[in-house]
Order: sequence, then structure tokens, then C-alpha cells
Amino acid sequence: MNSISMRRVVNPRFTNSTLAVRAYSSSNVAMQDWANRPGVWDEKDLGSMISANRTWMSKMQKENPDYFEMNKAGHFPKILWIGCVDARVPANELINEPPGSVFVHRNIANQVVNTDSNCMSVLQYAVDYLKVKHVVVCGHYDCGGCKAAMSNYDHQSPLENWLRNIRDTFRIHKDEILAIKDITARQNRLVELNVAEQCINLFKTVQVQRAQKESKEAGKPFEEPQIHGYCFDPHTGELKKLQVDFSKAAEELKTIYSLY
Repeated sequence: MNSISMRRVVNPRFTNSTLAVRAYSSSNVAMQDWANRPGVWDEKDLGSMISANRTWMSKMQKENPDYFEMNKAGHFPKILWIGCVDARVPANELINEPPGSVFVHRNIANQVVNTDSNCMSVLQYAVDYLKVKHVVVCGHYDCGGCKAAMSNYDHQSPLENWLRNIRDTFRIHKDEILAIKDITARQNRLVELNVAEQCINLFKTVQVQRAQKESKEAGKPFEEPQIHGYCFDPHTGELKKLQVDFSKAAEELKTIYSLY
């Protein structure tokens, strides 16, 4: 786990500037005032959302007249995306996929916790019923959850209970993380290690183990679902893939966690 490296995956949508920078320039709002920018959220009843929806509908129909008709065919995503709730990380958009391609689950700091019935239900549905081919855990740099887990501060229950899972990852990799002098680099390393640990947690689940065994017996080109770890940089728009040999990690877990 200490040899995790990263590979850059550049999304052409973000090569010139980030979405945030484009938003700043298009709205003529100074960067320092971005947090207090005006918007539909200033309306008590969010009334402008309906007109905004109609504008979006018109835009989508102009770009693809069959867009909404295709949705009638059903829901057949091929990727389960487990990501953070951070609003700067739009799952579909950052991999240039249209709605319908990615089944998304979000929580603080993209955790895969075996006692979280929400996440486990999503995983079961995605693997057993939607038959997704891939499960992605995507973290992101500048993650508030990871930053909070590195502070000696009581965030109060239930938030602090949730952060305990990230603190455990920090504990496991404490020596490596604390050896990094720069605070931002230290936080970013925890983001990467946290993603790797959540991927390993997926290998521990009965849903993944059973599905991979069945797909192997069926002679499919690769075991399904494949598990992947990525980190997204909201400051640049770049998606990076963790270079981790998860098959080796899964093999090491078999003695204790293997059920199939």
C-alpha cells in the first residue's frame, strides 16, 4: 500500500480552465466573493429552478432530439461510482459520459463502510441487479472530510462517528503521511490512501466476491466488477488513476475475508 502511484487522465473538457474559473468569469463575480455569489438559493421557494429546468430541457432536446426518448428504454449503467458529496466533483461530466451511464453513490469522503446500509444496498443493487462491469471509488484533492479527519477537533456526532473511518486510515498510514512536511501534500496523500483503502473494503464484500467468481466461471473477458481507484483535482479538472495492484491486495485478504 505504500507504493501507490498515480497516472494522469486528462478530461478535454477541463484542459483550458476549470468549471469554477469559467463560472467566475461568466458571472463577473470576483473570486473572493464566489462563496457569497447570488443565485437561485437566495429565493425562499427556489422558484427559478422550474424555469431553469425548462431551459435545460430545451437545450438537451436541441442537442439530441432523442435524448428523453432514450431514457424510456430503461436504466442500464455500466459503472458504479462511489464518490464524495463535494459539489465540485460531477461524476458524469468529469468523465464525459451522459446521464444514464454511471450509477452514483455519494457520501462524505467516498467511504465504503460495511455497516453503512445505504452504501451496501447501493452496492448490492448495482452488482446483483444492474450488473455493472466496474466499481469506481473516486476521491478528490482539497477534501474537507480528509482535512477534518487530520485535525484534533470534535466535530460532534454523527459527523465525528463518520470521520472515525478516515481517522483509521490515517492511523494505518501514519508514518508515511506524517513524514510529508507540506500540509497540503500531506492531506492529498491521505486522500489517495483513503481511496485505496475503500477499494480494498469493496473486495471484502460478499457482493463483489460472488459476482467476480460467477463472471470468471462464465468465461467473461475479465472478472466483473473490476475495482478502480481515482482521485480528481477540482482545481485543474484532472482525473488521476491510482496505480495499485488490487489483485495482490485482494489475494492477501483471502485468508480472512474470502467467502467464495
